Amino acid sequence: MSEKIEKEEVTSGSIVETSKDIDVKEVTEQEEERIAPTEEDWKNLREVADNIPFSAFLVILIEFCERFTYYGCSGLFQNYVQHPAPPSYPAEQPGAIGKGQQTATALGTFFQFWAYVTPVLAAIISDQYLGKYKTILLSSLIYVVGLIVLVCTSIPSAIESGAAFPGYVVAIILIGAGTGGIKGNVSPLVAEQYQSKAPFVRTLKNGTRVIVTPQATYQQMFNMFYWGINVGGLSAIATTSMEKNIGFWSAYLLPLCMFIVGIIVVVSGRKRYVEAPPRGSVILEASKVIKLWFKTRNFDECKPSALTKSQPEIMAKVTWDDVFVDELRRALKACTVFCWFPIFWLCYQQMTNNLISQASTMLTGNVPNDIIQNINPFSLIVIIPIMDRVFYPLLRRFGFPMRPILRISIGFVFVAIAMGYSAGIQSMIYRSAPYYEDVTGKVNWISAAYQIPSYVFIGIGEVFSSITGLEYSYKKAPQSMKAIVMSLFLFSNCIASILAFALVSVSEDPKVMWLYGGISIAAFICAILIWVIHGKGDEVDVEEDAIARDQGEMEEYYKKIGKDISTDKEKQDQN
Repeated sequence: MSEKIEKEEVTSGSIVETSKDIDVKEVTEQEEERIAPTEEDWKNLREVADNIPFSAFLVILIEFCERFTYYGCSGLFQNYVQHPAPPSYPAEQPGAIGKGQQTATALGTFFQFWAYVTPVLAAIISDQYLGKYKTILLSSLIYVVGLIVLVCTSIPSAIESGAAFPGYVVAIILIGAGTGGIKGNVSPLVAEQYQSKAPFVRTLKNGTRVIVTPQATYQQMFNMFYWGINVGGLSAIATTSMEKNIGFWSAYLLPLCMFIVGIIVVVSGRKRYVEAPPRGSVILEASKVIKLWFKTRNFDECKPSALTKSQPEIMAKVTWDDVFVDELRRALKACTVFCWFPIFWLCYQQMTNNLISQASTMLTGNVPNDIIQNINPFSLIVIIPIMDRVFYPLLRRFGFPMRPILRISIGFVFVAIAMGYSAGIQSMIYRSAPYYEDVTGKVNWISAAYQIPSYVFIGIGEVFSSITGLEYSYKKAPQSMKAIVMSLFLFSNCIASILAFALVSVSEDPKVMWLYGGISIAAFICAILIWVIHGKGDEVDVEEDAIARDQGEMEEYYKKIGKDISTDKEKQDQN
């Protein structure tokens, strides 16, 4: 018999399922009785996503403004540091500091490293003390100071006086801290706007029965979130043109103006966001459970229900409950998947340094060499809606909801293809006239359009692996540790930067071809190992995601640790 979950009033909305005979199906405008799907329902009904809350779109807008700023600035860093300032503008080759490719790649890699270390610290501050909204606001203020420093030290007089290099170093430290604080909290904040945790059967207006699942909903939300990121990433089209025709100061000023708009959005939407209240003891609590696990080697024996019988003397110090132990076990399991992602991000990072330098040795016409990297966000803007509205719904319609581990493995295959292809292009450059292998600082007669597939393949890899990584880390994290676990996923990018540091010595001609080939092979091997080692996790994905507390349990839990969630509940009701 079906289990009744709850009754909720459903507002008018729509679920988009693209196929030959279905376009848009409106949900019935009536009080909906949420019924848990039976085994028969799972066999015969297709999975669909639920309606996305308005507050989630507001958070996506915040991320769009921040990514517009981030990519608009960072996309220029390689040229800014590598090449000297031109005598006048428009310039054939934009530059400012003139430190060479290795220094530019090293500093760019440090920036990537720093930007993905800071989310962990920001997440701890968020989950334990300030909450996500306040942490995002504080990080925004740090970010804007860094942008002001960058703009002021990139004006021609500052470059001539030698202020550009120290100003750049200070700026990337501040911007990296700011972006880390925002990035570590904005992705869990967007997911928190959707509150349903269990699948249920819904009857559409035309009488069709479907299963609405959190898995499909989060998948759609993070697809939309990532789409917003890449729309913002197109800012580099404007800024790379401005650096070539006007100068770097103008190219950095545009992102600063957009970021101010982002701060306005953050402040204006403060009363609409749903967010879990911070937990002051979450790290300490998790460490106590893990310490107990090392003694018992069994998470079930770390639950208060078991400790009451086995170790009653320590119960006075126990502040967690049984559900927290299950959540922590699930989160730690998810974190093992993240260990493979440094290789993925190592491939991805080539877009912001070595592939830009590769383009500088190719024919680019009248456009700057670093504008080609915008093929990546442009391809994602096209691919993500196709995947979200056609590919994934079609698979679900035929009873094959592609689960997270399979998607992640496929993504690794695509970035491996991208790097293998890049190695092939580098080989073509070395075999082209007029300079052949001696291409350092010179241009051979081969079109930079050959690079386009590299950026497209990386984009497809992101759709399968990066978006899924965000979704997976949110779903598997305990309610009180969402930002921390998602930041650990982002931290894998930091490990990739460390690997990139180790490879700086081969980030030059003619060694760079072997760099591309080596990391291509590594990514492909990782794809196989991920599926072999973690593939069985897809079989229990839905069951694991069902681990959650109802509202009564949440209130009792937070009361136990001295927290009040009534304000958060009021915001949830308003949304």
